[in-house]
Formats: sequence, structure tokens, C-alpha cells
Amino acid sequence: MRISDLLAIGELRLTLLTGDPHREFGAVHITDLPEPGRYLSGGELVLTGLMWRHAPGDSARFASALARAGAAAVGAGLARLGHVPADLVAACEAAGLPVVEVPTEVSFGRVAELAAPGLSADARDALGRHRRLVAAIAEGAGLRELFELTAAELGVTGAVISAAGEVVAGSAPDPAALARAYLTAPRLPAYAHGRTIFGVGRGHRAAGWALACDGDLLGRADLGHELAACVALERGRMEEGRRVERRLAGQLVGAALAGADPSELNARLRTCGLDAAEPYAVVNVTAARPGATRGPDPVTLGGRVVEELLSREIVAADGPGGAVALVPLRGATVGRLAARLRAGAGVLSALPGTRVCCGLSGALTGAAGVKGGIEESGHARRLAEARGGGVVTSDEIYTHALLLATVPGDVRRSFSSRLLSPLLDYDRRHQSELVRTLGVFLDCAGSWNACAERLHVHVNTVRYRVRRIEELTGRNLSAMADRVDFFLALRDTAPPT
Repeated sequence: MRISDLLAIGELRLTLLTGDPHREFGAVHITDLPEPGRYLSGGELVLTGLMWRHAPGDSARFASALARAGAAAVGAGLARLGHVPADLVAACEAAGLPVVEVPTEVSFGRVAELAAPGLSADARDALGRHRRLVAAIAEGAGLRELFELTAAELGVTGAVISAAGEVVAGSAPDPAALARAYLTAPRLPAYAHGRTIFGVGRGHRAAGWALACDGDLLGRADLGHELAACVALERGRMEEGRRVERRLAGQLVGAALAGADPSELNARLRTCGLDAAEPYAVVNVTAARPGATRGPDPVTLGGRVVEELLSREIVAADGPGGAVALVPLRGATVGRLAARLRAGAGVLSALPGTRVCCGLSGALTGAAGVKGGIEESGHARRLAEARGGGVVTSDEIYTHALLLATVPGDVRRSFSSRLLSPLLDYDRRHQSELVRTLGVFLDCAGSWNACAERLHVHVNTVRYRVRRIEELTGRNLSAMADRVDFFLALRDTAPPT
């Protein structure tokens, strides 16, 4: 059929926006995938509700994918945006694809029926079902409604899972296992734990969502991708509202660090949903990707990660060195909040190449605590970074560990090497245990007998080893300063005890 013949069907009220009206097509395909080329065989009129378009640059990628697959033309529906974006028209024109505008009130199923009379009833039914899904999302249906409609229309059930292992919508018996499968899959979709897992959107997996459909849909991957595109649209809507909240949180953080007046800070706290007398804690997070040259920076990704760790109940703003979030406690304790963060971070630790580092302040109230909470949680975050990731609370930073966390790693390693290398060399040459003995001796507060009992040796053996340690290093283990030096040096070697 020619496009001009389709345009001549009055009840469809189609409009050609660009391209050759004499172009022929032999089939109709409906999609809202950003790159649907793998599901095309060539010569199709591709009908799309534009669910995949979030920015002008998306149009060129979509048009290029269609052109590579040999599509004949594009039919763009108006239900979502109310118009066909100029960037899509330009991209299709550059790719040599005619573009037809499909009015909101005209169903894709009706277009397919009139454009391809030979289309089977099953195929027309499938197009109609898809159109109803797209229309529901365009009209504002939430994730719960989407899953109900998907189950009714397609018989597909499942859940949306966050990377932190939380069920966002739907139902899943072991969301943490599904999240780990999503995080570790070399490619998506993947089949695991009796479900087919699709990625939602194009963001980094550490802060991403997965669509876990019950059963094996690898043979019907186009269906899963279409559903994931609908979920991505709903998540995009949620993100639009959160951008404003992040801006307000960023203004609060900036004002607190600049030493703003308490009355101003209290007003900003209320704007961010916190009463002046309400207890809260400050979380400071980075999500580093060592060696990565593309993608989100550690602060931005850290902010998105902590929002997911806390079920999107809070927003995070960029702060000095890390993303900062004020978390209302509302009857909970800092300990329970830390446990919640650790549970999600434990799931995220399955993701290769990403290290989540989270610092948590103590309980605070009012404007006076904001600046101190940001600084305290920042110290805790730096200690988490020094440890290679994880969650650190304020209780853990008021020790020597805080001081060590502020010293560059290469300086700490140099200090440890210079002090302990004579002992390490001696142990290697003589298969002895001077370094282990030193660690146990310090843990036993310099008690000869207690050290001997821990090591299961005679006390004279301990005395001999300690004298040898002093001879090799030129230090005196009866002096407190030398004991402290050895204690700190051992923290960077972690010898067995």
C-alpha cells in the first residue's frame, strides 16, 4: 500500500509532515522502544506513541534505528505530546523516512486495520491492546494501574524492582535476588529466578529500576521492552517533580554552609518538609566508578542511589564532596536508618565497578544542626571511602579512624611501609611471626602473659620476639608514642591476629 492511499482514507484524518507520499509499505508495526530496529524485518509503517522521546536527541537515534532496519515510514501519534516534535520530523527527513501525523482520537488498531486488510485478527487485537496500554499511560495511569491493565490485557504479571532490592510496583517474593540478577547480568533482558528481567530507561544501573516479568519472555522480548518503556515514562514523570524538590534541598544546603541566619534556615527546612522541632539525620553519599570516563559523576550518582536506598522518600542535593540528604527520623532511630542503608547498599555491592560510600550523622533538630550534620556526615563518608565503601555512622568517626581517613592513602601506606618493612622482610626470610606478635601484643595492652596465651607460646618467646622487633625497628615498645605509631601502621597492613 502507498502512503498516499492511506492519506486518502477520510476517516483517519492523517497528515503527511514530510517525505514521499508514493512510498510503499507492506506491514504495520507498533512500538514505543527507543531503538526498535531488531523487531523489524523491513518495509513497515511504524506507528509510535512517542513514549520513548524524552529529549530532542532521542529522535535521531530512533530514526536511525528505523532506517537501518529498512522501515518504510513513521506514523506518529499525538496522544502523549499533542504534537509531532520538529526534531523527529527533521531526523526522519534526514533518514529518508516519511512521517505521518495520527490524530489522538484515531486508534493505531484502526490505522492498521485499514492499512493492511490482510492483517490477522490476532495481530489486530495485539495492536489494540498495545494502544490501550499507551493511552492509559498517556492519560496519567500510575504503575499499579499499568500492572493491572497489563495482567488483564496481556496476561503478563510481575514487578518493578529498584536496584536496592525494593518492590516499586507489582509483586515479587525475593526482590533482593532479582535486584542482584539485574545488577550482575552481562546484558538485558536476562532470565533468572523464574522471571525475565528488563532494564527500565537508560540510567546507571546503581540507581536504576528493573522490570521483572513472571515466566520466560525471552522469546517475546519486544513485549517486555514495550512494558519497560511504559514504566520508564511513569518514572520520568516522577523525576520531573523531584527536580524541584532537589533544587529546594540544594538551596538549604548552600544556605547552611554559608552561615545563613537561623530564621532563614528554619524557613527553608519547612519548605523541604521538615518542622523546626522535628528530629532528622544527614546522609552524605558518593557512588564512585573507578576508571570510568563516561556517565554520572560520583556525587550525582550518589544522590540518586541514596534516594533509591530510602524508597524515594527523600531527595538529595549536591554538596561539597558528596550528595547530601536530610532524612526525617519520625519515630525511627539513627541506628535503624543505618541498618536500612546497609541493607540496600549490601544489595548494590553486587554491581561490579561501583562503590557506594555513605556517611550518616547523629540525630539533629532545627536549623542549628544542619551545618554540623553536613560536616559530620561528610567525615563519616570519607571514612567509608577510605574503607572501600559501605555505611559509616557518626559513632564510628570519633576515633583514630577519623584522623586516618583525612590522611591521603599514599601517605598512610608510606608510613606503614617504612615502619613495618624490616619486620615484614624478617618474617619472609625466617618464616617467623614478628608482625603477628606485634599486633597481638598491642591488642593485649602490652601484657606479656596475655599475649603468650593468645599466641599459644611461652612467655619467654614473646619477650624474645618483642626484643627482636625493637632491634629491627629502633623503637621501644614500652614507650606510648612508639606503641601508637605501631598501632596506626598496622591499620594499613591488617595482619592476621
